[in-house]
Amino acid sequence: MLLRYIGAPLLFVCALLATACAKPAVHLAVPMDSLPPSMASQPGDRHVLAGEWEYEDGAVVRLTLDEQGNGHYDWNDGRLGTHTLIGHTWHGVWFQKANDRDGGFTVELSPDFSEGQGRWWYSRIGADHAPTQKGGTFHLGKKAAFITHRDTSPAP
Repeated sequence: MLLRYIGAPLLFVCALLATACAKPAVHLAVPMDSLPPSMASQPGDRHVLAGEWEYEDGAVVRLTLDEQGNGHYDWNDGRLGTHTLIGHTWHGVWFQKANDRDGGFTVELSPDFSEGQGRWWYSRIGADHAPTQKGGTFHLGKKAAFITHRDTSPAP
């Protein structure tokens, strides 16, 4: 008797769930001109990301980041933005204007924040907002600040 009353609604809910699960995930493109404060969690002190980094994924690409972990790189007129830095885990997004692609990345940074291992993925390739093309892995190393003549001690 109870099955008669819940059978139709249960069937309807199962059909809705099956339809929702069958659709590919939609990834939204994130404009990189500026990340609103609401998008950026503040638990980590992002100034550790500021400076020049070398991104290694076969070739080496130099990244230049500001105090919030947002910046640019020359490959395909690329930009990147930081969503979160929690502990030593860095999450962000990237955008390449020249080849019309964007995606995300995650990096596990070393205890001193001088290097990290990461992975990246596509969120969009041109008009395709659900690309099946895979991303990859990479290594980051922070470039040491150049020591200027004034910073060195005089010779004895």
